[in-house]
Amino acid sequence: MVKKAVPDWLNSSLWSPPPSSAARPSSSATNAAASSSESDAAPPDHSTETVPVPVPVPVPPPSAVRAEPPEVEIRDPLSDDSDNGASGSPTSTAEDISRQAQILQELSRKVINMGELRRLASQGIPDGAGIRCTVWKSEITRKLENSTSLENKEPKCETGGVLSRSEISHGEHPLSLGKTSVWNQFFQNTEIIEQIDRDVKRTHPDMHFFSGDSEFAKTNQDALRNILIVFAKLNPGIRYVQGMNEILAPLFYMFRNDPIEEHAAFAEADAFFCFVELLSGFRDHFCQQLDNSVVGIRSTISKLSMLLKQHDEELWRHLEVATKVNPQFYAFRWITLLLTQEFNFADSLLIWDTLLSDPEGPQETLLRVCCAMLILIRRRLLAGDFTSNLKLLQHYPPTNISHMLYVANKLRSHPAR
Repeated sequence: MVKKAVPDWLNSSLWSPPPSSAARPSSSATNAAASSSESDAAPPDHSTETVPVPVPVPVPPPSAVRAEPPEVEIRDPLSDDSDNGASGSPTSTAEDISRQAQILQELSRKVINMGELRRLASQGIPDGAGIRCTVWKSEITRKLENSTSLENKEPKCETGGVLSRSEISHGEHPLSLGKTSVWNQFFQNTEIIEQIDRDVKRTHPDMHFFSGDSEFAKTNQDALRNILIVFAKLNPGIRYVQGMNEILAPLFYMFRNDPIEEHAAFAEADAFFCFVELLSGFRDHFCQQLDNSVVGIRSTISKLSMLLKQHDEELWRHLEVATKVNPQFYAFRWITLLLTQEFNFADSLLIWDTLLSDPEGPQETLLRVCCAMLILIRRRLLAGDFTSNLKLLQHYPPTNISHMLYVANKLRSHPAR
């Protein structure tokens, strides 16, 4: 078989691995990569779409100098006095302030140009003014814009405001295993709730927002628990799958920290709605019966494998042929949890900015980001064996997030021949 040559753009110095976490790149280098990404990005869609999103109240940008966080504690990513130890997360620069002003200006228009808004958001949304909350809500719910099923329909209530009740017949045995058994359903629900309780308590234990004995943390845990329980009840075919709490956490965190108090008050309802909409594009990955189908998780992992083969056949051959590293060993968690476990929380928010703002949808963008993750550490992978490569991929090293997203965008701009 003829060995496919590595494309010229891949040999560029841009693909050199970033410095270690002890020597992070300067803000000017990060800005240069970000500006290159903006120039190489695909032309924005100038079609205008009317989106009824609330306009956040502008507030002064956070201080350009942030205090170093204590080593024994990881602070919340959105606090002004800490960057949560984010690797590659830029501080407030002139470019961030400029992009924040551009996004605010776009959101203030009566008719929002969604193509321009997505272009700005795909480069990362600066913290402050509740911008990320507003953009995420508009992007996750955009597929409902053309839906007519809910238009001009008023809710019908035939019960007079009283919720329906289930009656248990005297012949219903508590140990019945029948599918229609009320007792059997009760015990199944109890098992799901116990699993949700365990996972919610393990959600980001390094963040006071989600963990601790404070009343605030307990209230947030209760909100996560309520959302996951209601989702499991409304989706009996999937119910709850371990890890869904990690996908819900960024949504609820952003909406609960919205600086507009009247929006933050409805964070639980907004997070539930956006969680359902976001998971609708990935729900087949959580259904075990569909694992081997064309929409299952194994099919999606195969797409990632083919994407790597198209863009870097040498690396693909070394991983899957020479060292026998099956992509399911590492990509299963990458894809199902949307990279929330591979990077710290602040960096995950930046990655989600790109996933949610891409007009092609989050799944295709997610696969490109995963492929970029492999390309960025190709030298170490090509020099490793099965054991070292598997350990490296299951514990992905710190990297410059802006550079990684730039590489992912180049994979779209330079399709394999």
